[in-house]
This record gives sequence, structure tokens and C-alpha cells, in this order.
Amino acid sequence: MKNIRTLLLAITLASGCGWLSLANAAELLPEVPTGAQALSLQGEALYAAEPRADTRANLESAQASYEADPNTADNIIWYGRRSAYAGDYRHAIEIFSEGAEKFPEDTRFFRHRGHRYISIREFDRAIADFERAVQLMQNLPVQVEPDGLPNSQNIPLTSTQGNVWYHLGLAYYLKQDWPRALAAFRNGYNLGGNDDNLVSTGHWIYMILRRMGDDAQAAVALNEITTEMNIIENMSYHELCLLYKGEMAIEDMMAANGDDPSNAAVAYGIANYFYYSGDRQRSDELLQRIVSGSSWSSFGYIAAETDLANDQR
Repeated sequence: MKNIRTLLLAITLASGCGWLSLANAAELLPEVPTGAQALSLQGEALYAAEPRADTRANLESAQASYEADPNTADNIIWYGRRSAYAGDYRHAIEIFSEGAEKFPEDTRFFRHRGHRYISIREFDRAIADFERAVQLMQNLPVQVEPDGLPNSQNIPLTSTQGNVWYHLGLAYYLKQDWPRALAAFRNGYNLGGNDDNLVSTGHWIYMILRRMGDDAQAAVALNEITTEMNIIENMSYHELCLLYKGEMAIEDMMAANGDDPSNAAVAYGIANYFYYSGDRQRSDELLQRIVSGSSWSSFGYIAAETDLANDQR
């Protein structure tokens, strides 16, 4: 069966709507083996899984809207987002780049392109996009970001501004630039919001402070995290925060493996927990288990890969 990148490229060329020249594409994207989306930090080619039927249908609908009116920002945004959900991060980057060219003052194109640069391990390019987004969103009201993959209650939980800070913090974390990562995550945390945002951001703040050796401040960072919080989506991060506080046992956590994004996030948090506790062997074993899984675009997987590549924990 053809990979998703080949399929989408064929659709794009057949429709005559390809925007970027090959030269421009080369400037935006690193060279990879045919059909691959990225190279791991260990140099292994990474390929997208075949998307589900509903994911493909959503992509086809978004592409049809884009082709009907390619000069509407929302149409470009959703075509890019749906391409990414289908696993074609490289094509998504090309689409968001088109949007950034057409709408250079629209924060969303830099926010989403930066996210997908993280997916393909282009951390410096991601940081540049998020820093540009920070400039563009100054003095703008906080804007709720529509969900492409709605939660069980169909309640959007994030904002454009919050996602910019969150992903900028993650990109700096993956570069192991702890002070800048901490500043970005704290900016996002200080936006306030719902309990899901507090636990997801608080989790990274805690881990960064532990990496920096500031255990006291790490504990303070979890003061607002409680068992009574109303968590809709980020159960993994909530459980991790409770683990860090000593209010949940590892045995009670969901399965810690790398086979899906939620479990990769849990496994990565537990690997760090072992590391903080002085058990480097168990920590490294768990990191290796994560990167042997299939969820290579999840943040937990990428963070585990980064730790193993740098070996600087």
C-alpha cells in the first residue's frame, strides 16, 4: 500500500494546486529517504502509518475547501492541520508556509508550522516560528483554538497563545535549554485557563526545575495540582503530577510503554521520575522502551529520543 505522503502528493499534483516549487520545498524541509517523513536523532528514517478512514475523509474535505478557495486563511489552516493528522507532516509544513506567505501577520501559521517542525525534529526552525508567533500575538486577545481531534466532551481546551508558549517551551526543552524552556512554559501557565492546561504545563515546569536541580521550586510548581481537579483530556499529565507529589503510586499509573501518545507521555515522565530518584538504569531502560514503540511523533517519544541522543540528564 502506498504511503500517505505519496498518496497526498499524487492528489495535489493531479488537482494542479501545488503551491511550492521543489526549490522552495528543499529550503523548508530536510532531505529524507523517499516516503519518509523525518529522520530520528539517531538517523533512522521515520514513516507515517496509514491513516484511518475517517482521518482520510476529513483530509479530503479540508482539501476540497482549500481548492475551492485557497486564499482564505481558515481553509489553509485546516488543510494543513488535517494533513498533519493524516501523518504527512512535511506536506503540512508546506501548506502552513503558503499560509504564512499569504497572511504574514497571522500567528496561527507560525504556531502550527512550528509544531510540525518539532514532529520532524527541526527544533531550531520550530523555535524561530514560535518566536515569530510570540511577536505577532502581542496585545491580541486570547483566542480559543478549535480542536481538530475533539475530546469526549467536545470542549476546546487550549488557546492559540497558550499553544505558542507550550510548544516553544517544548522546543527549548528538546534543545535542553532549560532557562528558556522554563520561561516559555511559565508564560503559558500564567495565562490561566482550565485544569487540563494547568496539569499539562505544570508537568513540564516540574521536570525542567528538577533538571535544573531546583527541587524546592519544582515542588512549589505543583501546589495547584490536586486530586479533585476536573480533567477532561490530560489524564496522563494529571497522574504524573500526582506521582511527583507523592499522591499516586507508579503501580496505579496506566501502562507505561511507547505504543501511543498518552502512554509515551506517561512513560517519559516515569523515566524522569526514576532518574530524579537516582535509578539511572531503570530510567534508561524505560527511555529505550519508549523509542522502540511506534509513536515517533509524540512528545514523550521525541523527548526520550533527545535524552538518549544527548545523554546529558
